[in-house]
Amino acid sequence: ARATPRTLELHDVIPRDRNERLSRAFNFLLASLALSLVSPVLILIAIAIKFSSRGPILYAQTRVGLDRRWRATLAMQERRLEDLGGQVFTIYKFRTMRVDAERGSGAVWAQENDPRVTRLGKYMRMLRLDEIPQFWNVLLGDMNLVGPRPERPSIVSRLREDIPEYQCRHRVKPGITGMAQINQNYDACIEDVKSKVGWDLRYIQEQGLLLDVRILLQTVPSVLLKYRGW
Repeated sequence: ARATPRTLELHDVIPRDRNERLSRAFNFLLASLALSLVSPVLILIAIAIKFSSRGPILYAQTRVGLDRRWRATLAMQERRLEDLGGQVFTIYKFRTMRVDAERGSGAVWAQENDPRVTRLGKYMRMLRLDEIPQFWNVLLGDMNLVGPRPERPSIVSRLREDIPEYQCRHRVKPGITGMAQINQNYDACIEDVKSKVGWDLRYIQEQGLLLDVRILLQTVPSVLLKYRGW
């Protein structure tokens, strides 16, 4: 049977200490190398998107990132838990949906066989080619290669009400891939989200370069063989 993450209390979720300078150098160098290697592919994808559907090539969206104030919040019990959030940043992806995809529906989770996705976008998502521009977010320092996947502010607000420990995900930088993505499939219900949060919290407690390398290596077959969250 597949392993499941253990349940954690809010005060238990303390990020494992690591050399942040070394981590930053690791993420910057790998992201730079990745962008250099796939630059010809980026050009081809951009051309394909431009001529296959109406709209911009890149899709920019606000996401919630690292909460740099959480330690102070834990120390000040009079502060409301609702004050815990994260620094918002702009995430970049190749556009895979119609330009009017969220008209009338607002922010909703992506799903398998999403009817809002363009014909080209369907194949891009299968190989996760739409995620490549996020290497730029890593270069900017908004994200790491490995960490909890960042969500939109409106979705974060809703999930924090249903899952109290969800806010703890923001105690480390978000990532392109993570422990949840290599261990679990797409979300189908709130219980799936709770399970993914468990994996994210486990990563936070065990974070380190060796673990990041292992997750990155497991991400490759996950993407190519199309299993788990990839």
